[in-house]
Amino acid sequence: MWSSERRLLLGAGGALLTATLAGCGFKLRQPARVSFNSIALVGFARRSPLADELKRQLQRQVQVLETPDKAEVVLQSLDDVREKSVVASTAAAQVRELQLRVKFNFRVRTPGGRELIPRAELLVSRDLSYSETAALAKEAEEAELFREMQSDVVAQVLRRLASVNV
Repeated sequence: MWSSERRLLLGAGGALLTATLAGCGFKLRQPARVSFNSIALVGFARRSPLADELKRQLQRQVQVLETPDKAEVVLQSLDDVREKSVVASTAAAQVRELQLRVKFNFRVRTPGGRELIPRAELLVSRDLSYSETAALAKEAEEAELFREMQSDVVAQVLRRLASVNV
């Protein structure tokens, strides 16, 4: 008997929470919507993971073209760098902490050359503790952090592209 009353109270509490969230206007963040129909990505390295993710995200909204002269907007990569540096080590020169950085410099223009977004730099960094005894696990953690930082950079680029009016 106690468990059925408890379930009823939990169910009522869940329904109340859902109604409260719906009533306050809560909704999940939606991806930024762009106002143009086609874009070309130029200047990226041949196998750039950032370019691949950016292309995947953009293809959900617009047509991504290979040739910049047929696109409404051209996103030009000026610098796409992943960096790793040691920020803390022991007296025996053993690494204890690393800093990971993803840096992306870009500009957005029309095929005619009119600048829509002047040169912009996005820099995302994360700290990573390190231990030689768990080197393989730390390598996997590093790869995951780079993927997360890359997704963050792509989201920032999409937000900036949403502000472009062609």
